[in-house]
Parts: sequence; structure tokens; C-alpha cells
Amino acid sequence: MKNGYLDFDEYIRQGEPQQKERAEAWRVAIGLQAVDGLKTSEYLHETARRNIEGEISIDEARELIRTYYITKTHHAPDDDEKQEADQVSANITKILSYSSLDFSTKGYIALHRRIFEGVFKHAGQMRNYDITKKEWVLNGDTVNYLNWEDLRRALDYDIEQERNFIYKGISPDNLISHISRFISGIWQIHAFREGNTRTTAVFAILYLRDIGFDVANDMFAEHSWYFRNALVRANYRNARKGIDYSPIYLERFFRNLLFGEQWDLRNRYLHIYPTEEWSVQPNMSIPEQVPHNYPTTTPQLPNKFNAYNSNIIKLVSIIGKQELSVKEIMTSIGLKDRKNISVLYLNPAIQEGYVRRLYPDSLHHPKQKYLLSVKGLTLYNELIKNNNN
Repeated sequence: MKNGYLDFDEYIRQGEPQQKERAEAWRVAIGLQAVDGLKTSEYLHETARRNIEGEISIDEARELIRTYYITKTHHAPDDDEKQEADQVSANITKILSYSSLDFSTKGYIALHRRIFEGVFKHAGQMRNYDITKKEWVLNGDTVNYLNWEDLRRALDYDIEQERNFIYKGISPDNLISHISRFISGIWQIHAFREGNTRTTAVFAILYLRDIGFDVANDMFAEHSWYFRNALVRANYRNARKGIDYSPIYLERFFRNLLFGEQWDLRNRYLHIYPTEEWSVQPNMSIPEQVPHNYPTTTPQLPNKFNAYNSNIIKLVSIIGKQELSVKEIMTSIGLKDRKNISVLYLNPAIQEGYVRRLYPDSLHHPKQKYLLSVKGLTLYNELIKNNNN
């Protein structure tokens, strides 16, 4: 505990497997409260510590938090906000720790009820009026949220479309674009009076797990406010001001989350009228010189790198002049799922001619390894050269 607040990283780095899982769930749950400007209490962090260390169950933790505010005799001005943050954090922790996803409109509504149980009287109830919300990132304007009469019909449609979507053979670029559109659309419906972003975030985590991704939950813990603002920009258009829908910011969030890219996720980049300093959002995993310094006499190298090629860059940098197995590549990149490595890194790099197999005629050779082609080595040497400049 530091100044009354829990150091989750210590448990995640050094704790037992169960402690690590509990700490990750608490970290995300607490981080998500920032989307509504809420902060948890010291009591919540102490209770979370006891749960992480196995002294109490998550249900016991939830009950302790509930009774703490009922029996509290001295009330501070921010008690209502902290009570909401504390109880919702505990509820989300339970959901992330144990829950599979009921992928349906009914399941989405039930998720809202479970997150805000004991907090909102209207938990699990869809709104029955239209809403607007002034947004800092829109200079005080609002997203056009769906009118309340169409909420259930819209949820039914979006979820059914996603249920029937086929991910097999999809490129990394299209994967990110599709997931961003789906999550953005669910959020834009804004089915509830309050708590829509937190519900959408938990829903996204559970859904991505359900379709096979090893989700890096720290993204939601550390960048929940960016996630919300990116959803706002993805759903805002104002023709009079010359502003169109901008899903790119949300796509960059999901690129960091799923591909391990390093887009700078600070909110000032998302403002519709950014200052010159904040007008270009950088990808910190790509050397600054790379997009500009490819010689025009080398046709096999792209003139610039887009977000899709950043995975190839990362893989080329890792392999270098070595011969690596899939397991060694997985360890270097930090992904645990073999399918993700193939779909997001190896297959694109092989298809583009940067990487080749040691045994090309025997894909499942027991000693199969991957190395750079001549094209890949050219790119690798160019990256080294630029890094040394």
C-alpha cells in the first residue's frame, strides 16, 4: 500500500497466479471509474488487498464495502461518488473474475444490472427518454445518441450482425476496423441513463476474451478516459464544421490492446480543434525516421509504414539475423496465443515476403523456425541504420 492505495503492479509482477488474476481484475475495475471522473476510497483498496491475498472472497469484499457506507457515521462531501466508485469496482471485479459472456441483448442489459447492482435504482433498465451530453473533446458539442424508442431494436440488430460475422481469413487491419465499429456502435446506442461506457468496456473485455484474444486489461485500467473520448470521436460528425466520424482513435486503442502497438493515448490528440503540438498522434513503436527515409530505388520496401505494417516491423526487429521458433517469437512479443501470433504477425510478414520458413515444404515440421528473407533483411538493416542515426 502506498499512501493508502494499492500497488497492483507488485502483485501482477510477483504474486501467485491467483493473486495476479485478482489484482488485474481489481486494477481494471478501479481504472474504469475514471470515465465518469470517479475515484475509489482507501477503504476499497484495503478491502481489495485482502481479497487479492486470499483473506476474503470477492462476495465478502462486496458485502464489506456495502455495509461500510451504511454504517459510516462521519460523512465526507465526496462520499456518494466514492460509494458508487467502490461498489461498482467490486461488482466489475467479480464479473471479470468469473463471468463468461451472454452474447445477446438480454445479456448486455443484465451486465449493466450486475455492474450497478446496489448503486443505481435503474440498474438493468433501458432509458425511456432522449439524451445529450456536452463533451470537452467536442468543444462542448454532443454526440447524437440513438432515440430511446429504438434502443432494443438497435441492440438486437448489432449483436445479431456480430454473431453472424466470420473472422476467418480477416486481415489485421480489417479485424481492428470491424471490432472498433461493433464496440463503437453498441456504445452509441447508449441504452442506459448512466454507466454506458463502463458497461461497454466490460462487455468489450468479455467479448474479446470469448472470441479468443488474450486481452491486456491494463489498457482499460490506464486509458479508460481515452477509450471514452475515442468512442465520442468515432460517433461525432458535424458537416458545418467540416468534421467527419473519426474511428481512427478508437482503432489505435484496440491496436495497442490486441497487437501490442504503442500509440500515444493522450486525450489532447482527440480534441476536434487540437493545438499544433497535439495535431499528430504518434506511434511510439515506430522510429520517427522510418516513414520518410526509404530510398526510392528500392521498390521492395514500402514508401511509408501504415499501422498494419507496424506488426511486420516489430516481427522483423525481433527476428533480426536469428532463426526463431513460434514459441520464441511468442515470448519476445508477449502474446500467449499461437493463433494470434500467426494471424497478426507471421502470416502477414510471410505473405508480404519479409519472413520465410526454414522448412517451407513442411509447415508443421517439428524443428520449424522462421528467419528473414532478403527483403526482410533489407528492412532490418534499414531499421538498424535509422535507429543509429
